[in-house]
Amino acid sequence: MGATTPANQAAKPKTLFTNVHVFDGVHEKRIENAYVLVEGNLIKQISAQKITADGAMVINGGGRTLIPGLIDAHWHTMFCFWPISKILSSDFGLLSIAAAKSAGETLLRGFTTVRDAGANVFSIKKANDEGLIDGPRVYPAGAYISQTSGHGDFRGPNDVPENPGTPLDYMQRVGHVLIADGVPEVIKRTREVLRMGASHIKAMAGGGVTSLYDPLDVTEYTFEEMKAICDVAKTWNTYVMIHANTDEAIRQWIEAGALSVEHGFFIEEETAKLMAEKGVWWSMQPMSVGDEDAFKFENPISTAKYAQCVAGLEKVIALTKKYKVKTAFGTDMLFDPALAAKQGKFLAKMKKWYTPYEALKMATHDNAQLIKLCGPRDPYPGELGVVKEGALADLLLVDGNPLQNIDLVADPDKNFVVIMKDGKIYKNILHERTQNNK
Repeated sequence: MGATTPANQAAKPKTLFTNVHVFDGVHEKRIENAYVLVEGNLIKQISAQKITADGAMVINGGGRTLIPGLIDAHWHTMFCFWPISKILSSDFGLLSIAAAKSAGETLLRGFTTVRDAGANVFSIKKANDEGLIDGPRVYPAGAYISQTSGHGDFRGPNDVPENPGTPLDYMQRVGHVLIADGVPEVIKRTREVLRMGASHIKAMAGGGVTSLYDPLDVTEYTFEEMKAICDVAKTWNTYVMIHANTDEAIRQWIEAGALSVEHGFFIEEETAKLMAEKGVWWSMQPMSVGDEDAFKFENPISTAKYAQCVAGLEKVIALTKKYKVKTAFGTDMLFDPALAAKQGKFLAKMKKWYTPYEALKMATHDNAQLIKLCGPRDPYPGELGVVKEGALADLLLVDGNPLQNIDLVADPDKNFVVIMKDGKIYKNILHERTQNNK
């Protein structure tokens, strides 16, 4: 009694793409003139032969290219849409409302998954998962783990020395960052972030651009503290991503067990070799200086730091390609709504160093391999970044062939005619019909 039978089960919605050329996220050669059937939130069937599916909504692709939803491996859901002064002075409620709006805009740029690189994004993730808002899948890092005077220490100039018993500053109280010093404290704070629901840990491992109290050359945390953070993540069967630029900081953190290096503008040859040997990922961002897409800052200290960092990009790309370091694509858009709107343009910038195929594979299949390092902490079990039978149905229908012209991804409003995440269509400017085969 009470058993569910096929007769009383709700039928899963079906979408059938016809007349599409499929880039599966892995192979450079497209599957020509294909049919792709989505049932529920999964890709059910891919075939060069005609597929029939009763009750399916049919989308005739008209010879366009169907690709996996894009993945940004370094995104800041809570910090990408306002200047830093407004972010740091806003209450958490207002910030969350703005972040929810921004998340919908991110999805309509074709980014169906983001690996969040730090902040209290859990409310946005939950609201998105429950259908209250629209946005990409979020793999959350939760609060940054930062040392005193580290890249996550955004306290005022007169907030140190800290008095015992003084309440946490607002950024810590709402869970955007947690400042921890010493092995016992970093262990506790890392466990707290995992308790909140983080899929991975973000640790501040070296000097940063937007922070004012840590020069770029600083290595953040002692080796014992580094290892303690990485060991805690390992006990939870997940991994640590590190913000770091200098070769010395990166090398120490790799030895401590970190598996994802963010930025890494000053990686040297021996460290690139080490990363390749240990299977450590380089999460790169194609930043520029001196053009319309350069990051802008409200203070000259950050502007100077940024220019110094970006100057090292060419050398690092050459080294990581030479030693075949696992490489992921991210944008790290921060504190600038105009830049956030160019998320796809930054993927198109990759053509300077990578073929369109390499760039697209990086932003789909490869990025998925990185974010799945979280193992059982994965909030979205299932294959991402591929068009494959049984994979999660995150799909973009592109008006043109991005494997030949990567610039198509820079204008999603014009060129992404269908956007699907988890089997649900969020944008469709094509005619649709229902298929009945009776």
